[in-house]
Amino acid sequence: MLPRIIFCFATILAIVAVILLALLSPVAHKNPAKNPSGPGLALTLYIQQPRISSSSIQPVAQSDAGGTFIFHRALTKGPENTSRVVGKAQGFIIPIENFATCAFHVIYMSFETPEFSGSLSVQAKNVEHKDKEELTVAGGTGTFAFARGLAVFAQTDSQSDATYHVKLQLRFPDTIPG
Repeated sequence: MLPRIIFCFATILAIVAVILLALLSPVAHKNPAKNPSGPGLALTLYIQQPRISSSSIQPVAQSDAGGTFIFHRALTKGPENTSRVVGKAQGFIIPIENFATCAFHVIYMSFETPEFSGSLSVQAKNVEHKDKEELTVAGGTGTFAFARGLAVFAQTDSQSDATYHVKLQLRFPDTIPG
């Protein structure tokens, strides 16, 4: 009989704890009018040639069979080559008509700063080689866990190697585990 009483008492305490947490939680009383689509983040970055000695710089790898681009570049805070490096961008794109909507066109951006630690995957479907490309943020890890959104790539007017201006508009779910 005593084990049944202990079980019932523990069950009642657990139910009361859940009800109190639901009533007193600050998240439950959050004003949805302030942020209807969940928290967001806007970032402006630049993709540039990494700063390494000129003898070891590797250009964008392009295959002979039809223009496959494989690249490894630095993510910087500003357009200057001396700007602070915040991470790196790597990608794989096949700009051939048969592969134009391929799901494997991915740009992977990893961040290594005190304020951002993690990565973002940008899916480069329907690349049209325009002056400005709008691509889809497919997800992320670390600080960018569960991120969705838009990545706008535009080539800058710099005279040096190709530098791309990247504007990220990220959305996160209302509740993030952890």
